Amino acid sequence: MARYCLVCDLKDDAQLIAEYEKYHESIWPEIHDSITSSGITGLEIYRVFNRLVMIMETDATFSFDKKGAMDASNPKVQEWEELMWKYQQGLPNAKPGEKWVLMNKIFDL
Repeated sequence: MARYCLVCDLKDDAQLIAEYEKYHESIWPEIHDSITSSGITGLEIYRVFNRLVMIMETDATFSFDKKGAMDASNPKVQEWEELMWKYQQGLPNAKPGEKWVLMNKIFDL
């Protein structure tokens, strides 16, 4: 099992943030299926202000390349991702079009 931590920013707008959270109260079934079928066994998203942190636990079958390929070939995932861009924005210094940025673990107790 591996654990990853990723970060993303929301647009700093209270109404948009509320809408984003509402979508995540009950994600589309196709999105749930795409997450679990990729080897992700647990996924949590936390928010402070307009910053999001995602903690993702995976099994041995997971890879970011595999997940990316699966998402690229899934029209419903592409629809979801396009919708989420209404609410999300890239981090400062992120590559153009980059949403979730993988964090480096610097401490472990």
